[in-house]
Amino acid sequence: MKTNKHILYSLLGGLFLMATTAWVSAPDLDLAVAAVTKPAPKAQRYLYVATPGIRNYLGYGGHGIQVFDIDNNHRFVKFIKTPGGMMKKGIPSNVKGVDVSLATNCIYISTLEAIQCIDLVTEKTLWEKQYEGGVDRISISPDGKIIYAPSLEKEFWTVIDAKSGDVIKKIVTNSGAHNTIYGPDGNYVYLAGLKSTMLNVADTKTHTVTKQVGPFGADIRPFTINGAQTLVYVNVNGLLGFEVGDLVTGKFLHRVVVEGWNIGEVKRHGCPSHGIGLTPDEKELWLCDGANYRLHIFDNTVMPPVQKTSILLKDMPGWITFSLDGKYAYPATGDVIDVKTRKIVASLEDQDHNDVQSEKMVEIHFIGGKPVAAGDQFGLGQVRKVAKN
Repeated sequence: MKTNKHILYSLLGGLFLMATTAWVSAPDLDLAVAAVTKPAPKAQRYLYVATPGIRNYLGYGGHGIQVFDIDNNHRFVKFIKTPGGMMKKGIPSNVKGVDVSLATNCIYISTLEAIQCIDLVTEKTLWEKQYEGGVDRISISPDGKIIYAPSLEKEFWTVIDAKSGDVIKKIVTNSGAHNTIYGPDGNYVYLAGLKSTMLNVADTKTHTVTKQVGPFGADIRPFTINGAQTLVYVNVNGLLGFEVGDLVTGKFLHRVVVEGWNIGEVKRHGCPSHGIGLTPDEKELWLCDGANYRLHIFDNTVMPPVQKTSILLKDMPGWITFSLDGKYAYPATGDVIDVKTRKIVASLEDQDHNDVQSEKMVEIHFIGGKPVAAGDQFGLGQVRKVAKN
């Protein structure tokens, strides 16, 4: 009896399915299938290069933002004028830093005296404000709401609301405020002064310094950190190489000297190695050599990192960062390097085929004209978990 009922129910179900699908025409079915299987829109990947990004030299890209298409051999896309910029005798102030907030959909450019907030969609300057003590290389919180702005080699950092530009607090370190990295977890900010051998670490809940790392062998210049926020890699004055510190214990760990190359005269910064970055997978560390116009590459899967090879550039490198996918390296010279092959595959040029060079650049992705992702100017590691032994 149960078997007969199951057969009857199956027949009735089949008849119902045939009746309902009969109401859907073949074209309608095609549209429904297409709606389900339609691929998500592909992000447009651009490199935003703020200029003048080498001192106030207008010959390396003018005054504004040069935009390049990463997926089209880094070809020039457009030039965004940035009015203001604290002009002095017709020449804009040096660009000191660049960062992006997806919360405000803005790119922020710091100059010697001020910060500019530029809408990435309309490309209009929303605000430009001067800050006490000037401004050096800024960094923005992962949620895009807070800016940490070092004064220009003075005693303090200024904590700023990214939307309004209003000052929230001042953090005094007496270290010659210079470079700043907001940690990827949003809990800590790393504050390097070029008049101190100690790296200060600020708690973002209280905006106060709660820890120091070091001392390092000399005053700290550019630096970077790994994604897990356990290690810091620093350039220091007088060293062709770098040093490593433990962000957890605060202890100095290693000093690594570049082998086979001599320290020579540099055009800028007065520091043999000014520029250091980790590939996003953290397997390699890339180091700038200002006197020899080279990038030195180190194996970072061992500690201390081991020197592997070098790449000759067209000019002095004063900074290094990487594309979000880790495919390209971007030294300040405007050379575009394939990380895997070590080959220079492109050179940044403006609409008139002039060289574009800058120590202040950041990758931004757009979908439907809206920014959806952004890189970082510091060549930060992106591996958030510490490997287990």
